[in-house]
Amino acid sequence: MIKVGDTLPACKLMEYVEVEGNGCSIGPNPVELPQALADKTIALFAVPGAFTPTCSAKHLPGYIEQVEAFKAAGVDEIWCVAVNDAFVMGAWGRDQKAGGKVRMIADGDAAFAKAIGLTLDLNGKGLGLRSNRYSMLVKDGKVVSLNVEGPGKFEVSDAATLLGQAKAA
Repeated sequence: MIKVGDTLPACKLMEYVEVEGNGCSIGPNPVELPQALADKTIALFAVPGAFTPTCSAKHLPGYIEQVEAFKAAGVDEIWCVAVNDAFVMGAWGRDQKAGGKVRMIADGDAAFAKAIGLTLDLNGKGLGLRSNRYSMLVKDGKVVSLNVEGPGKFEVSDAATLLGQAKAA
């Protein structure tokens, strides 16, 4: 499992882009991690999947509500990552009014979750391989803080915990 001090792996994730511009076409666009993380501080949190009850009611809204506080703490961007395709992540972002606040990043084949050792096997429930729920503060590609949830929990990957760590960093 990834730990504080480690560099995030060079994975390619996807993001649904609503407005064409700056080399991005409308629709799914690649997010190459080394380039996307360079010289930035990112508040990254992951959920098992889009549109899930706890994640839609508490997790994502908590980050959306705190976007200005994160920026004041020196965070350049907030990313929500889930094992879904870019179309689903884009739809969830529109539903939650995350546009311009939280980037909705798709880890469609769970390659990122596997590479950092934070997978959740939900095959027995018909949901396949997913990501654990976690949050991390990343500076220039390196993990500064990491909060991993236990199964069925929602205690340490919330916006308040990560915001406190961003302020202290």
